[in-house]
Amino acid sequence: MASIDYEAEYNNRQRVPEHVAINARWQAEADAYRSSARAELDHPYGPGERHRYDLFRAGDRNAPLVVYIHGGYWQRGERQAYSFLARALNTAGLDVALPSYTLCPAASVMEIVAELRTFLTALWQKTKTYPVVTGHSAGGHLTAAMVATDWSRIAGAPADLVRAGVAISGVFELAPLIPTSINDLVGLEEKSAREASPLLWPPPPKGRTLVAAVGGDESPEFLRQSRTIADTWAGAGVTTEYLVVPSTNHFTVVDALTDPETPLFARVATLARQVGAGSRA
Repeated sequence: MASIDYEAEYNNRQRVPEHVAINARWQAEADAYRSSARAELDHPYGPGERHRYDLFRAGDRNAPLVVYIHGGYWQRGERQAYSFLARALNTAGLDVALPSYTLCPAASVMEIVAELRTFLTALWQKTKTYPVVTGHSAGGHLTAAMVATDWSRIAGAPADLVRAGVAISGVFELAPLIPTSINDLVGLEEKSAREASPLLWPPPPKGRTLVAAVGGDESPEFLRQSRTIADTWAGAGVTTEYLVVPSTNHFTVVDALTDPETPLFARVATLARQVGAGSRA
């Protein structure tokens, strides 16, 4: 059997050279929406410089809540650059929160996981609304980690805080990243990669939901990662779906969240309404 070239499989900037233009378009759209949205910006959730989040309001105090976690292989990315994703979700009647988190190598992957748990607890205390969590790439990994978290161990959070997540193009078993250039700043070793892999954790309890979405034009490894976590957690009684977004690569798959006509947008919106129903105190 031929060996897998993990660098080629996981280095999406190399696979999609037009990512520069895509990110520039996103930034311009984000800047435009931040200047006009009904937004509460730069809320702190912890003491760190990047322990901040933005909350974009739909206008209804009982609006369901979507959390979007940005990607960048835990080593790059800014929440502000993804503000554009709030526009269509707000128009559909959904509030949207976007957090930042400390980046590698200043924090390990598991320290980032802990930060997102702290953020979601702080967001709960502010909104008293159960969120649907979604995120892309590293944010997809962090989404699955939030769905699989034992929230009964987190002070200040309800035991079922994250009932549903939509992980977009996530990596759920991290060992394949060890031999790649991605790991230069992430610093994974065999033990830390295993500890940070939601696929290797105890599955979430029955009653939680995970949609594992991935672009149809992504690498075989990204398709495998999403399919495997959906299948594995389904075998443990979790409600899962493996959703391929056709004709999209690792970057353009995010654009599906801006189009209410796409199945990806519909899954996020529907889950947000389901988990948020009646949750405000």
